[in-house]
Amino acid sequence: MIIFGIHAVEEALSARGRSFDYVAVAPGRGDARIQKLVQLCRAGSVPVRTLPRDQLTRLAGASSHQGVVAVTAEKQYVDLEDVLAGKRGKHSFVLLLDGVEDPHNLGAIIRTAEGAGVDGIIIPERRAAGVTGTVVKASAGASEYLPIARVTNTGRALEELKSRNIWTVGLDERADKLYDQLDYKMDCALVLGAEGHGLHEQVRKKCDFLVKLPMLGKVPSLNVSVAAAIVMYEVARQRRT
Repeated sequence: MIIFGIHAVEEALSARGRSFDYVAVAPGRGDARIQKLVQLCRAGSVPVRTLPRDQLTRLAGASSHQGVVAVTAEKQYVDLEDVLAGKRGKHSFVLLLDGVEDPHNLGAIIRTAEGAGVDGIIIPERRAAGVTGTVVKASAGASEYLPIARVTNTGRALEELKSRNIWTVGLDERADKLYDQLDYKMDCALVLGAEGHGLHEQVRKKCDFLVKLPMLGKVPSLNVSVAAAIVMYEVARQRRT
């Protein structure tokens, strides 16, 4: 797996959750952040190579690597059981993504989820983005700290959550209840649909609650990562008070 960008590589090294083949940096970069990266590499016995920028661009598949590219093992997904075991507060708070396909959206959701106190994220194996280098960069390295489970069947995962007495809350523009009218001081999973078509109908029907964002303009919905952030921080706000 390729991780690129100073912050993403730095967080991956700091988290020590994966093995590294090597970290490559562009020649001439000797600023404080690069020195910190090199120190982290030495502490973790990770080889450091100097490669021309054009080679880094080819390696990363993008020009936004900031002169730093790491070659690492693949992201280690966890089991659903591990997500449920990683409770960070009094009540469980899980995120279930029903087919988010854009890696930038997934990365943004992971970054917000880590900051909002989510225990872990569940994503489907098929027809959805996995944790790639682009996702790691978009998450600003948060993907290295948050447990992420990959499941074969989203509906079955939803049923498993419900069997564990975790209330499932689907975000859906057809809902009758607004997102801030629900009491989130309970073990719950927030269920988010894919870009464009939202929740699959079978997933929607299985949710215990359906909530929506109030849309006061002419567009019917927000980007999934923005919508996710609003609801996640409402959960965090209620639990904080």
